[in-house]
Amino acid sequence: MLALLCAGAVAPALSAESVVSEPACDCAVTAPRLGIEVLLEQRLDLLRGKRVGLVTNATGIDAQLRSSVDRLAAQSDFKLVALFGPEHGVRGDVQAGDKVASTRDAVTGLPVHSLYGEHREPTPVMLDGIDVLVFDIQDVGTRFYTYPYTLAGVMRAAKRAGIPVVVADRPDPMGGVLVEGPVLEPALASFVGLFPIPLRHGMTLGELAMLFNSEFGIGAELHVVAMHGWQRGDEPLRSALPWVPPSPNMPTPDTALVYPGMGLLEGTNVSEGRGTTRPFETVGAPWVDARALAERLNAMQLPGVHFRPTWFTPTFSKHAGEACAGIQLHVTDHAAFRPVRTGVAVLKALHDQHPKDFAFLPGDPPFFDRLAGVPWLRGAIARGEGIDAIEARWAPALEQFRAVRQRYLLYPERER
Repeated sequence: MLALLCAGAVAPALSAESVVSEPACDCAVTAPRLGIEVLLEQRLDLLRGKRVGLVTNATGIDAQLRSSVDRLAAQSDFKLVALFGPEHGVRGDVQAGDKVASTRDAVTGLPVHSLYGEHREPTPVMLDGIDVLVFDIQDVGTRFYTYPYTLAGVMRAAKRAGIPVVVADRPDPMGGVLVEGPVLEPALASFVGLFPIPLRHGMTLGELAMLFNSEFGIGAELHVVAMHGWQRGDEPLRSALPWVPPSPNMPTPDTALVYPGMGLLEGTNVSEGRGTTRPFETVGAPWVDARALAERLNAMQLPGVHFRPTWFTPTFSKHAGEACAGIQLHVTDHAAFRPVRTGVAVLKALHDQHPKDFAFLPGDPPFFDRLAGVPWLRGAIARGEGIDAIEARWAPALEQFRAVRQRYLLYPERER
């Protein structure tokens, strides 16, 4: 059962799924109250008297930088009994793709169960003695980030165990207004894209949880604790709220902004900037003509972005220790910028300028296809199709997603 509540609505009693909201403020709110703050200050009834498991990482903080682990551990109304860590671990110290070990938390002494190692969702043994699961992680708004699928796995396991899930919601760092890019085809489902959503989905994790739960048959008892004061179009993680890197290569909100498109370069032999201080904003390879690439891309007049030639030497990952040339993206207008269109333009420019050197990484299917979510984009780039034609191919599925997405949006768009 699904309920979508706007600010000011009163949550009805629901058998399977509920949204916990608050009355709206008449004034413009620059620093929203995060879901974890609303949960601990107003909705302790969801946890009171229960043994709680917390799925979180270093981004699980409140507006005063207090750790959700520490805040829950200090509560006397319930007992925090276990932690669960996604990719990169509870403390955010594990590199992309590396397995996360189960251990004990050095601060609280609580057991930490890995959800990015041998198991991608909690096992019955992990859930033994737990009455409710709380999920509190900052997402980045891109389909091929793994945290939404950790959430889906938690919901599936909780459904089997008869345990409710409470999602403490957080902002979409890109503002949650626009959606963009190809919608994943089910044949390419993986842990970097499990459900048919676009590359830039424009939803919070709480909204995604509701969509996953209803549209894809999970059916967990789900409670989304909504933020107070956040509206679509707001980007408080740039100013009013602290930014904690959700993963080692997501150092700033600017990284999250370019990631839906530039992350596609992970499926090629071009460095996506890992091993630099500006991953995904800086890309290149030893064989790139940096000045010519920047000129080619700037001539496309892509909205909201300028390209600067740059030279760098990655300290790890692709081309580690090799002098590389490429470009750095400088986003000049956040509202106008289209990250997926930009990413495809960069791929096309690299392919067209260096056809003998540029390559998609091999695989069955190629990793690029899993990231793109469709099997045809790689071929379209190789054949030299125009960006407008490529966007026209993904447009019908994107429109269908927009209609589905609309049913699960919890927050209004701010009037400009």
